[in-house]
Amino acid sequence: MSHNTPSSLTLPRLLDADVTVGRAFEGISNLPQRIVVSLATICLLSVLQCSLAQGQDTPDYFRQNCISCHTIGGGRLTGPDLKDVTTRQDRQWLTKFLMNPRNVIDSSDPYAKKIFEESRNVPMPTPPGITADRAEKLLDLIEAESQLEESQFKGLQVSTEPFTDADRARGRNIFLGPLRLMDGGTACVSCHSMHGTPALGGGRLGPDLTNVYNRLEGRVALSAWLIAPGTETMQPIFKNHPLSADEIHALVAYFESTAAEGPADNSANRITFLLSGLALAVMGVFMFDVIWKRRFHSVRRALVAANTSRGKS
Repeated sequence: MSHNTPSSLTLPRLLDADVTVGRAFEGISNLPQRIVVSLATICLLSVLQCSLAQGQDTPDYFRQNCISCHTIGGGRLTGPDLKDVTTRQDRQWLTKFLMNPRNVIDSSDPYAKKIFEESRNVPMPTPPGITADRAEKLLDLIEAESQLEESQFKGLQVSTEPFTDADRARGRNIFLGPLRLMDGGTACVSCHSMHGTPALGGGRLGPDLTNVYNRLEGRVALSAWLIAPGTETMQPIFKNHPLSADEIHALVAYFESTAAEGPADNSANRITFLLSGLALAVMGVFMFDVIWKRRFHSVRRALVAANTSRGKS
C-alpha cells in the first residue's frame, strides 16, 4: 500500500511564518516588549500546529481518530468493520458521510440509518479536521488495507478463553479500583454503579452496569464495546488510555457473573451516605467543643497560680 509522505517544516517555511507574525504586530511597538514577544510566540505556535496537522499522513490520522471505533478486517467495534467498505457503498456517498455523519443520518438515508442502528444508536462524530481531500485519502487507505491478508488496523482480538473464578475476581477488582488499569484509565466505579458494590456504591454519571452483559447481547459485543467505548463521555477518557486484552477479558467475566442479578439499590446507598455525613458532622462538633473549651486553660492556670501566691503572701 502507498503511504502519504508528511510535509516537512523547512527553514524557508518557518521564516515565512516569522515574517507573517512580524507584519501582524507592526504598529504596536508601544506595547511592553514582554507582551509583544508572548503574542508573537502564540501566533508562531499556531502556524506550526496548522502545518503539522496538514502534514499528518493518512495512516497516522486513521490510527489517531478512527481506530477507536473501527477495524479493517478485525470485526465490528462500535462502528462497522471497514474492510471492503468501498464495495458496499460508493465513494461519493462515503465522502459525504465522512464530512458530516450526523447530517446524513438525520436525512433519513436508509444506509446511514442501518449503520446507526447497528451501532446501538451511537452516532459517528465528525472526524477532526476532515476535508474532502482527507476523506478521499482515507478511502484510498481503506481500499489498500482491505487487499492485505492482515491489515495493520485489524485491532485487538476478542478472547474466547472460558471464564474462571480468578477472572471474575480480577474483573471485580478492576471495576472497583483496587486493581489499577495498566494504561492509567479511570476505574469503572467512578462513573458507574453495580450490583453488590460496597458501602456508598458507585458513580451516577454513567448507567448501572449490572445487566450490561445482557443489554449488549453477550461476550463479543461487550468486549468490542470495551475495546473502543463510543459514548461522548467514555471516548475521550479511554482514547489515550485503552484497556488491555486481559483487562477486557476480566471485566467481561465479572459482568457475565452479574447478568442475572438486580441493579444496585441506590436508595440504600443514599441513606448510607446521609447517615455517614451526619455521624461525621456530630464527631466534628464534639471535637471542636473539646478544643474550644480548653482554649484558655493555659492562661487561666497562670492567673489562678498568680492569685493563689498573692493570697498566701
